[in-house]
Amino acid sequence: MEATRVGDRVDWGLAAATGRRLSRPGPPTTAYTRDRAAEQLLEFAAAAETHVRDVTGLAFGAPTRPARVVDRPEWISAAAASMETMLGSADPAPAKRPSGVLDRVSALGTKVGEGAAGVQAGLLLAFLSGAILGQFDPFARAADEQEGELLLVAPNVIGVERALDLVPSDFRMWVCLHEVTHRVQFAATGWLAGYMKENVDALTASAPESTAEVLERIVAGLRHDPDDDAARRQPGMLGALQLLQGPEQFAATSNLLMLGTLLEGHADHVMDAVGPSVVPTVAEIRTAFDRRRERPQNPVRRVLRALLGMDAKIAQYVRGKAFVDAVVSEVGMERFNRVWTSPETLPRPADLDDPSAWIARTA
Repeated sequence: MEATRVGDRVDWGLAAATGRRLSRPGPPTTAYTRDRAAEQLLEFAAAAETHVRDVTGLAFGAPTRPARVVDRPEWISAAAASMETMLGSADPAPAKRPSGVLDRVSALGTKVGEGAAGVQAGLLLAFLSGAILGQFDPFARAADEQEGELLLVAPNVIGVERALDLVPSDFRMWVCLHEVTHRVQFAATGWLAGYMKENVDALTASAPESTAEVLERIVAGLRHDPDDDAARRQPGMLGALQLLQGPEQFAATSNLLMLGTLLEGHADHVMDAVGPSVVPTVAEIRTAFDRRRERPQNPVRRVLRALLGMDAKIAQYVRGKAFVDAVVSEVGMERFNRVWTSPETLPRPADLDDPSAWIARTA
């Protein structure tokens, strides 16, 4: 039997419409402030490409395409389209079905389920639309029909720089450095997007396991059996979700978490390594941003962050940056760049706490 994909049960058009309707407006600004922010972000994204390539030694000669500055509803539309590309549409080509009453009832139930999933996805997109500063989406198709698009969410950038009392031009360049680093990472590798898609496909496929097998794995995980994969799962909400996964899905989750840790940590390393010659207040920005990540949230936001794995993502930044910092400090950026050779040269979970092990393994 062909595996059912999670994406086939989500109406992404409804998700986008729901998210746009529920998203909160950005901070109040004048038209001049909005236009100036958009101009600077586009300018800085282009300039950041040169800085990132110089620091990393990656993607020299690769084409550079302009970023796109968006507001929250536009980001939601782009994110929903990307998710549909990655996970599949809610309306695949229909198979020939019998026209009996039971089949029509089943089809109606499927459509209702797709709609409910679309509304839920829209709620999550609405929440995330207020938190995303920018992103490089390797699965998007830009206006020039090239794959991959860099988005910068202007109202969120303005909101954070105001909240943290930062120099706007410095913070905007700092954000661009981080997001452009992601574009350079994918431009420098021919396998990265495919590897990510392969693991997303494995993660979203239904596991052909019985309920008894799933329950047995959950019990093993709760016992923290050191001989069981479940003992190595993530803490908190992510760990609870992983207990419901089969071995292939668990492996895919682990691969994606490690890849995310590397990509985010590398981007954080680069945005600081560019230094005060490009971002004069880089030290103040880093201090303020790290303090912001540690600031207590209200209970509702805390629950949402846990459910969405956002706290795990913040941990990715911290652990990933520490790994990249350590390796680059010991062997230099050129030697570190072996990490982009293939999936086999990516760091393993144990390498994050022992970077020298990764250096020895990839020598």
